[in-house]
Amino acid sequence: MITRISLSRILIIVGSIAMLFGTLDPLEGSAVILGGSGLVLLGTRLSNGQRHIFRYWLWVFILIALGFAMLVILSMLGGIGGSAGRSLWWGLFILPYPIGWIMGMISLIVRLVKFIRADKQSGL
Repeated sequence: MITRISLSRILIIVGSIAMLFGTLDPLEGSAVILGGSGLVLLGTRLSNGQRHIFRYWLWVFILIALGFAMLVILSMLGGIGGSAGRSLWWGLFILPYPIGWIMGMISLIVRLVKFIRADKQSGL
């Protein structure tokens, strides 16, 4: 039987992998990254962890979702620059997407380092 903590870990691992593999294709992978950040957010919520970590991941998810929404909207409108008739400055509306992704990756790296350190200390 899967416990709440093991389900939390599974969601965080699957979400992290999705966030990494989503970067292989920036446009179509953005939906994978959004789903992955949602899984990590859900896993963080289920882990009964510290509240500030959940808030942090909530902000990561919100930033990725806003950037993703603008990415989709601008793509439906024909894109930016070139013959689209929109200035490249419209790309600033997509900026929350990479900012949220970078914040998420930093958090996951910090979690991994803490996990490895705790594992090494318990093995001594």
